[in-house]
Amino acid sequence: MEDPIGQAAALEVCGLRKAFARPAVDGLDLVVHPGELFALLGPNGAGKTTTLRMVAGLLRPDAGRISIFGIDALADPAAARGITAWLPDEPLLYDRLTPLEYLEFVAGLWSVEPALARARAQELLEFLGLWPHRDERCEGFSRGMRQKTMLAGALLHEPRLLILDEPLTGLDAAAARDVKTLLQARVRAGGAIILTTHILEVAERIADRIGIIDQGRLRAVGSFAELQERHGGGSCTLEDIFLGLTATQPA
Repeated sequence: MEDPIGQAAALEVCGLRKAFARPAVDGLDLVVHPGELFALLGPNGAGKTTTLRMVAGLLRPDAGRISIFGIDALADPAAARGITAWLPDEPLLYDRLTPLEYLEFVAGLWSVEPALARARAQELLEFLGLWPHRDERCEGFSRGMRQKTMLAGALLHEPRLLILDEPLTGLDAAAARDVKTLLQARVRAGGAIILTTHILEVAERIADRIGIIDQGRLRAVGSFAELQERHGGGSCTLEDIFLGLTATQPA
């Protein structure tokens, strides 16, 4: 599938299925365009993280197709991973490494040329307020600092598709603003971002489009204005729409 200006979709998911004791993702169809920040919302257990893990190549679907910027992610997973980055909701770092050492390690995994890796590492750490802590071991970092270090690692090889599971968890207001600014800059540069969040106000403010998933199926998708028009009138909030479509309380 192509986006409106003829480019390959940043992400195209067709008929995606995954079951454990019960279906977790049940015939999901989803498209994310280049230059778009897409928020995937749903109650706990709706299938959000399972979907993202399959897109990131960490979990094999039972059925369906995943295409990332025209690459068949199931037929050629190495090529798809080369232009993709995944940031899980729990920041897991090598505690004995400093941020600079961690980013050097990540650069090696992606075969980023050393001089370029150093320049990108400094730029990212400075933007995220971590440069003064560049030589401190990560074991003493707060959750927010660990989250920002992980984000820097995810962005180091300049992925075209960035997959984020609850990226603002544990961040204070200033850090959350820095992260949102960085993500919006990546989108303006032509990349694509798909993220989950339980903070509905964040999705309402920063997402170009929003998808609401429940019981493994996409219940609605569109810009916030489009969702308002289709599901409750111009004065309703995203929370109103969310509750109406999922019949549950947001976590």
